[in-house]
Amino acid sequence: MADPNAVFQNCYYVGNNFNAILYGVELVLYFASVTLILSAKDKSNVDRRFFLYFSTGLLLMITIYVAVQAVFGEEMWIVHADYQGGSAQYLADNAAVWYQTLGSAASVVLNLMSDGLLLYRCYVVWGDVRIIAAPCILYLGTLALGILTCYVSGRPSADFFVGKSAQIALAYSTVVIGLNAIVSALICARILWRARQMRGVLGEDVVRTYTGAVALIVESALPYTLFGIAYVVSLGLNSPTSILFLSIYVMFTCVSPQMIVLRVLMGRAWSREAATRTRTAMHFTTPNTLGGDSAYTGTTARSGDGDGEGLGTDAVNVHLRTFPSYAGSSQRDFSDVDKV
Repeated sequence: MADPNAVFQNCYYVGNNFNAILYGVELVLYFASVTLILSAKDKSNVDRRFFLYFSTGLLLMITIYVAVQAVFGEEMWIVHADYQGGSAQYLADNAAVWYQTLGSAASVVLNLMSDGLLLYRCYVVWGDVRIIAAPCILYLGTLALGILTCYVSGRPSADFFVGKSAQIALAYSTVVIGLNAIVSALICARILWRARQMRGVLGEDVVRTYTGAVALIVESALPYTLFGIAYVVSLGLNSPTSILFLSIYVMFTCVSPQMIVLRVLMGRAWSREAATRTRTAMHFTTPNTLGGDSAYTGTTARSGDGDGEGLGTDAVNVHLRTFPSYAGSSQRDFSDVDKV
């Protein structure tokens, strides 16, 4: 049977490598977002400024986490390579060092920021605040448990992966991942339902922008949720591989919301107006009293500058056309479709 400490140390090392790779991805996404924000004509737009501050906050928190993990690994493997009892004893004696507590606090703040954005996106996709009522209660629970986790695991001689600290961390992580899973499922279900409604009316090309596989994965922050589930399961089983899943999960706590922000800035994400229009502006053909037929009217998304959501999105306008019916013919002309 493999030595648990050896497995843990290897997973910690691999996790740090994944941290470095995904940190590079985050930098690319961040600077792409900042470029879009600063190149916009309306630089005073409130939503754009919010995305700038939000993205910078995400980058700051993930930088703290990555630096803490790297420094602790260096101290454990290089600076104190000859520590009495080896790396396992060094971990047990120094797991509660002040900068590890700082890293834990940074990950809790990241979760709060990411889940807050995910809740807002769920509201945007559904357009009904009642849908997020229960998830909001769970969100408040994650705040309380996150603070408690930082306090308990930061006490002298405490260890995040052992004893009461591990139990509280498991409770915190379970509530967080439960919240992620619920909100992600709500977003996925809504997007798939909208796709089914819109496909027959607007065509595959237009619908794919808002309801395709990429939209589904990004809007629901699916990687964030899936790696979170893997982490909770491994932590609950007391597996030494939990540190690897924790590293990847925390990185996607930053990368997934940054992908959502970039998609919004590119004008390819769901907006409040787009969701409202797809809900209310599709009317099917009905016969009129003059012997003619009236085709439906539909509008999705919007174009031009707006409040920061769906910026630069193509709008599809299907204009009302009335035309006579001829004996033996049920032909309808739906060719008057403009893409603006």
